[in-house]
Amino acid sequence: MPELPEITAHAERLEALVGGGVLKRFEPLSFTALKTFAPPPDTAHGAELARVRVRGKHLLLDFGVATFVVHLMQGGRLRPDTSSARRPRNGVARWHFADGSRLLLTEAGTEKRAGVWVVAGDPLTQEPLVDLGPDADEVTVSQLTGMLETHSMRLHTLLRDQRVIAGIGRRLANEICHRAKLSPFTQTRALDEPTIVRLHTAIREIIAEGLVDERARETMSASKDRPVQVHGRTGQPCPVCGDEVREITYNRYTVNYCATCQTDGRILADNALSRLGVPKEEWGRGRQRD
Repeated sequence: MPELPEITAHAERLEALVGGGVLKRFEPLSFTALKTFAPPPDTAHGAELARVRVRGKHLLLDFGVATFVVHLMQGGRLRPDTSSARRPRNGVARWHFADGSRLLLTEAGTEKRAGVWVVAGDPLTQEPLVDLGPDADEVTVSQLTGMLETHSMRLHTLLRDQRVIAGIGRRLANEICHRAKLSPFTQTRALDEPTIVRLHTAIREIIAEGLVDERARETMSASKDRPVQVHGRTGQPCPVCGDEVREITYNRYTVNYCATCQTDGRILADNALSRLGVPKEEWGRGRQRD
């Protein structure tokens, strides 16, 4: 799923392409496209796209009288529409502009979870944005300290909880824990002040580096092309110390880490592999996933 760096750079591209354009028509292409019924999308017909901004993993197309909030989910993309098809493959929704340009929201895969919310008034105080935590690139050390003290859980889990801190997904969480030299299983309330400062620095650095990489691209990157040290690199050498990158598998995602850099050499328990009867010394080998 695109995370804060990818969404931010993409918002900048979209604003450069269609910013100032007058919306002629919004066209849902899938019955799952529109997540709201009031206000209707035609509220924004004839309005100018004032800006494209970001909140967490959401794109906000601000037309003044109404805002279209777009969540790409895992396989969604919002791009200039070059298709002449009435029903383009994987099409979810179209925005038609008065000058003839169009934006097309598509979603590959079978889950079909990408969607659009139309919001009048301040979108930050309404669904689907109202319950989001602060954007990860804006969190202060003081705010981060409060989050860690308030929420007792594993660090990797907290970093991915959009209600606590918005914009971080699996890749960034893996990379932040590695950069901060912290186990993904570290209990949030166990971190002291110097460690919290180190974690905060890692969050800022990883997001900033991802944004620099993404801004150098003409279109949103594929997950396999994003800068990584440990994410998705199971069995490969850690670029920092040379130890093997390992993984912990769950039903829907994988946690990657380096034992030397992050856990003082300890291999973390992988319950999925334990249940399969895989010996502990083989954990983290040959099970690469996105």
